[in-house]
Parts: sequence; C-alpha cells; structure tokens
Amino acid sequence: MTRRIITTQLEANTSSNIDGYFDKLIKYIPSEIVVGWIAVKGLLISDNEIPSNSLLWILFIVFTGLTAVYIFKQTSEPRKPPAITQVLISTGAFIVWVFALGERFSSLAFYRPVYGSVVLILYSLIVPLFNPPEGEKVK
Repeated sequence: MTRRIITTQLEANTSSNIDGYFDKLIKYIPSEIVVGWIAVKGLLISDNEIPSNSLLWILFIVFTGLTAVYIFKQTSEPRKPPAITQVLISTGAFIVWVFALGERFSSLAFYRPVYGSVVLILYSLIVPLFNPPEGEKVK
C-alpha cells in the first residue's frame, strides 16, 4: 500500500485500489511523526532541568517541517506530480494533533482542552472528503 492517495481508476490497478474515506483518513494522518512528537515531548517534560517550554516550541516548528518533508518523500512517485495537497493536509493534521494533545498550546491564553478535541474531531471527519487534485492527473 502506497502512502499516496489514489482517487481515479487510471492510477489504480483494480477498482479495489481506489482509496475510500477511511483509507484517505489513515493516509492523511502522519502517525509516525505524531508518535515521534509524543515521545520527544515526554522525554523533555520528564527532565525538570531542561527549559522545555522554549525547546518544545522550537521542536514543534522542526516537527512541522519534518512532517512536510516526510509526507512529500512518502508520496513521491515517478511520472506523477508532487502530492502537494496531501502534504499540506498531512502537515495540518500534525498541527491539529499537537493542538489536541494540548501540552504545547496550553501556555496560550485562549487555549482550552475542549477546543483541541473539537478541532481534532472536525478535522478528522472533514479532510477525508477531499480528493487531492494530484491524484487525478497521470503523466
């Protein structure tokens, strides 16, 4: 199974290879990066001598960029345009997951844990409805 979302019969070998709602949901969420974030965050928070607030904001930016690069590499296929839409949606998914996990955004005045939960639920329900336009073009 490729990470790239397949939306047309031309790209698929058989009709069963076209990605449905749940396939797209799984492919849009960068679970490997989210797990990495949770692990690094846990390590930093466990050590009281590390200035974790500043460092976690820096790592949040690094992990956001890492998500874009990782998804770009995972979705690259010969003779097909880059899956930019999928990269953007997956990067947004990482940000939404970090927002829902709370730790990074809890220092902001407007943040309430319920906001993160609601945003995560809505994002997860809505993004699989989008078919990336790159999935419809075959060179």
